[in-house]
Amino acid sequence: MSAFRSGFVSVVGRPNVGKSSLVNRICGAKVSITSASPNTTRTRVRGVRTEAGYQAVFVDTPGIHKPRTALGERLNDTAAETLEDVDVCLLVVDATQTIGPGDRFVAARVPSDAVVALNKVDATRPAQVLEQLKRAERELAIPRAEYFPISARTGAGVEDLVAHLASRLPEGPAYYPQTTVRDLPEPFFVAELVREQLLRQAREELPHSIACTVTEWEWPYIRCEILVERESQKAIVVGKKGAVLKAAGSAVRAMLPPGAYLDLHVRVERDWQRHREMIERLGY
Repeated sequence: MSAFRSGFVSVVGRPNVGKSSLVNRICGAKVSITSASPNTTRTRVRGVRTEAGYQAVFVDTPGIHKPRTALGERLNDTAAETLEDVDVCLLVVDATQTIGPGDRFVAARVPSDAVVALNKVDATRPAQVLEQLKRAERELAIPRAEYFPISARTGAGVEDLVAHLASRLPEGPAYYPQTTVRDLPEPFFVAELVREQLLRQAREELPHSIACTVTEWEWPYIRCEILVERESQKAIVVGKKGAVLKAAGSAVRAMLPPGAYLDLHVRVERDWQRHREMIERLGY
């Protein structure tokens, strides 16, 4: 019998290439929240996949980008730090977009033996996928990279990618119990679910600067604060006659165990994403 393998896989890339969707697909459960907004992921989130011969811990990271605030700088630092202490690096690029400066910026920071996943191949034609693979190999210029066309949405190619990543892990014991699929404190995960649903309910109208934090947890009572930077933003989060807040709360409650009481409150914290102390308090 071959030895058991275990280790960490860092999932990196520029914003909106589908890193979180891929981690969720691989782990078979919601590990990271997702939305169409850039930098939805704000901290390292670990998703765990355990099979008969291996345990792979996938570290979902914020999208690396040009920062404009203290929060943006923190997100970049979080992603960069993850590259330093993992066994395999997985760089995700978008098959539907031209390889650009953002992709090259990230590629210049990954190890020379990184694995590259060309995501969203379900949204493009086979001929375009082949051309994009050639372009990625030429423009990313990662000396010993291996390339995998995949779709996090449909699952196409994902199992081949996972099998390859697992083969790259070192021999060792499991880090987590077999039933674990994510390593994230439950209050933080619930706060993230609230933020995800607010982003979905309000779509383009909701400010990216929104933040959520659980301030009380006495099961079944959960109090969650929603932070915005302006009074005008508070009205957007609440919605007409409370419609946005109510819809988001109902969606989150449906994902929690029966009997959960989710109490949502909106608070203005002016320019919070520009203050490092506030960023620390929020756990980013």
